[in-house]
Amino acid sequence: MSSIRNGREEQNCCCDLLFHQFDPAGTPRGGAGNIPHKASRQGVAGPPPAPSPPPAMSSSRKDHLGASSSEPLPVIIVGNGPSGICLSYLLSGYTPYVKPDAVHPHPLLQRKLTEAPGVSILDQDLDYLSEGLEGRSQSPVALLFDALLRPDTDFGGNMKSVLTWKHQEEHAIPHVVLGRNLPGGAWHSIEGSMVTLSQGQWMGLPDLEVKDWMQKKRRGLRNSRATAGDIAHYYRDYVVKKGLGHNFVSGAVVTAVEWGTPNPNSCGAQDSSPLFQVSGFLSRDQGRQPFSLWARNVVLATGTFDSPARLGIPGEALPFIHHELSALEAATRVGALTPASDPVLIIGAGLSAADAVLYARHYNIPVIHAFRRAVDDPGLVFNQLPKMLYPEYHKVHQMMREQSILSPSPYEGYRSLPGHRLLCFKEDCQAVFQDLKGVEKVFEVSLVLVLIGSHPDLSFLPGAGADFAVDPDQPLSTKRNPIDVDPFTYQSTRQEGLYAMGPLAGDNFVRFVQGGALAVASSLLRKETRKPP
Repeated sequence: MSSIRNGREEQNCCCDLLFHQFDPAGTPRGGAGNIPHKASRQGVAGPPPAPSPPPAMSSSRKDHLGASSSEPLPVIIVGNGPSGICLSYLLSGYTPYVKPDAVHPHPLLQRKLTEAPGVSILDQDLDYLSEGLEGRSQSPVALLFDALLRPDTDFGGNMKSVLTWKHQEEHAIPHVVLGRNLPGGAWHSIEGSMVTLSQGQWMGLPDLEVKDWMQKKRRGLRNSRATAGDIAHYYRDYVVKKGLGHNFVSGAVVTAVEWGTPNPNSCGAQDSSPLFQVSGFLSRDQGRQPFSLWARNVVLATGTFDSPARLGIPGEALPFIHHELSALEAATRVGALTPASDPVLIIGAGLSAADAVLYARHYNIPVIHAFRRAVDDPGLVFNQLPKMLYPEYHKVHQMMREQSILSPSPYEGYRSLPGHRLLCFKEDCQAVFQDLKGVEKVFEVSLVLVLIGSHPDLSFLPGAGADFAVDPDQPLSTKRNPIDVDPFTYQSTRQEGLYAMGPLAGDNFVRFVQGGALAVASSLLRKETRKPP
């Protein structure tokens, strides 16, 4: 991958769950209030004491929400996307070792790897191993794990991983992975024919390459990239093939994560570390089933596609305003939008907006495309993507550049509004804009798509998680203000026992979220080793 594409990754993509290229083929808290906690920016000082944990709700391990005693779980992972799956793999006793005959192309890393032969990567000093590595991530452990899994991928090579995996039950840490969807998370909510931005080989998890899996399924990559449907199927299959299914609970919605210091005489209070209570409900055919679990550590791995960003202008709640591409797909499918309709207004200058333009163009639906940035803005995603790899996006960029609502159109049915600010929506399907000169313009539209990004939903945390961000005074943002974590453990700098990984910690691509899983697993294994018998 070229450095120009890396710039797009770090600055414009919330995570690998940005897809592109339309393809025509294609509740009750269960007692959580017992330990209310007011998060403080000063860290863990002074949390209220927690009561003894009650027995879990179910005695069936099959439901993953019960246990035979009131002993808290060592780990609860909130989120079952690639981050949560990779961490579950590492916590299930799958241990990475360097192959005895492996030679890494990075001389400094190779020398360090030979200093501890036969010692698993999880048991080594990740700070020391990652020192001196450079690449397309700001996380040193992400760069380390990526270098071990894909040693020369940034140079166009296809060298095999220098790691070998051993399943060692004695290294396993009991845990539960809670997710709203099937294993794979938000990938199951995306149109299956969409193509991933990253190369298919970078979407894989440890010890099961995507290309090998696809060959067995008699599937193929498109220009080195995979469809969202294939990747969703791959993640679900990964959990099955690696024997992780017993750790996963699908249909689980977390409504509260609270914590306090356990009473010294309470069951499970082995030290002064905080005890977490995770509450929520299971979505079942018969309705909502509340649950409440206790754990010594909680890992946040929820990604960033929970809450679409909004403009915050008058009229945005009107029924013809939508914040997801699926609304355009649905309206087209039922015939509510046709080539004779008033234009669809697409707001945004990122890849999701480009996807919408491509989709509408495929069905000859007229489009007005509005965005505040200048077309030649260096920060615009299209100015950072290699043209040879992404011709469809560069076609959209060309249309944006050559079009104006006031100029003759070489692209029938498409008009762009660069540098325009949306003021409001009116009930009669009108959108009011202001241009750079302050002139107001009104357009009749049939449907509006506001595609300006998304935010993680951490409403189950005190303060919606804002107090744990790098800058607590600013809104939590996976791109600009992620959760502040230790770079070598991914534990929150403000709350012991609380971890964050993936986009929440600033790692926005599957290729690099696995390093966060390595850091978290290493930290948790050290905690378990230190735990008194």
